[in-house]
Amino acid sequence: MITPTALPATFNDFLGNSTAIEHLRTAIAAGRLPHSLILAGPSGAGKYTLALMLTMAVECQRQPRDLWSNGVSLASFCGVCHNCTRIASAANLGDEIDKAVAAREELRETDKKETRVLVQPHPDVLIVPPDPPQLLIKLGQIRTVIQRSHYLPSEAPRKIFILTAANMMKEAANSLLKVLEEPPDTVHIIILAENPGELLPTIRSRCATVRLGALPVEEIEMLLADRRTDVPPKQRTLIARLAQGAAGKALGFDLEAYTAARADALLFLRNAAASSSGTAESDHTALFKMTETYRAGAEGQQKTSALLRTLSLLLEDLLLLGAGTPELLRNTDLRPELDRLSATLNFAWIESASRGLDQVQSGMRRNLLRSLSLDAFAGQLAAR
Repeated sequence: MITPTALPATFNDFLGNSTAIEHLRTAIAAGRLPHSLILAGPSGAGKYTLALMLTMAVECQRQPRDLWSNGVSLASFCGVCHNCTRIASAANLGDEIDKAVAAREELRETDKKETRVLVQPHPDVLIVPPDPPQLLIKLGQIRTVIQRSHYLPSEAPRKIFILTAANMMKEAANSLLKVLEEPPDTVHIIILAENPGELLPTIRSRCATVRLGALPVEEIEMLLADRRTDVPPKQRTLIARLAQGAAGKALGFDLEAYTAARADALLFLRNAAASSSGTAESDHTALFKMTETYRAGAEGQQKTSALLRTLSLLLEDLLLLGAGTPELLRNTDLRPELDRLSATLNFAWIESASRGLDQVQSGMRRNLLRSLSLDAFAGQLAAR
């Protein structure tokens, strides 16, 4: 997937969720932005982009203001002052993480183990991504947040920490509670979460939560027609549905990579349907040959994640068909095959498969061998 790297020039250029953004801007202008904030929404909804824009609004040296029609002041940012430009330099998070990982690789072996990936575009802004290769936020990263939160800002009004994911090690999550319980007056912590349920209830209870809702499919299609002129109309419709209402996800959607992952995901479903119906021999050989390609390393992890996301969408489509709402299907180009699968795979099977999928995802976080996890999952599907 290609990720857009340029920040919107103003808050008005941010796509969707205008009411939520206006409330946040009002809070900043009034000096009432919560010290602990969860930005929740699907991948590609703009959580990281919005977090950087809010950070710029807090830290901007010029502090420009817009006015609502009722006279309420809305915080904004100039985008050109020294604080804004440094914060905006972290817009391409993937590149910044790659630089941090490369710098860690140059250290001595003994130092590598103690060095965690952090991105600091500004002395008073620290971005905490999941640490490769396990892609979990780790205790060492949270300890750095806690330590630095006790120092006063050096060049900006506030210290801001952005945690770009909710998936944390248990020790890291428990340690984060210490600073959330009694946050210093000059500190804001912003946590980005696709699923806030992954966070400890004690963390959620100490944070204000702002949810970024999905954009309508029609609006996503119009956006693609305007900004992705290389995409044919039929593909625009498909991408708009697969993006699940996330504008950033739609703009960077790699349909070729998605269909490749979907072809593998369909092998799981076809194999299970053949076993369940008893009318055809399930092809375990083809299935196991496919899972053997899901090797270790970062590339294998990305490939496995794409497969699991795709399989989850297919299971959701089967549920939609079973519920009699085919108009909500995402994989619209697969309607005939989904109809055939839906006739064989009932609700109880889909529910059980979804639980098995959650177990595979949990195993990935614990760094279990991917090919074996997928083989076991395939066997469980065929047995149900």
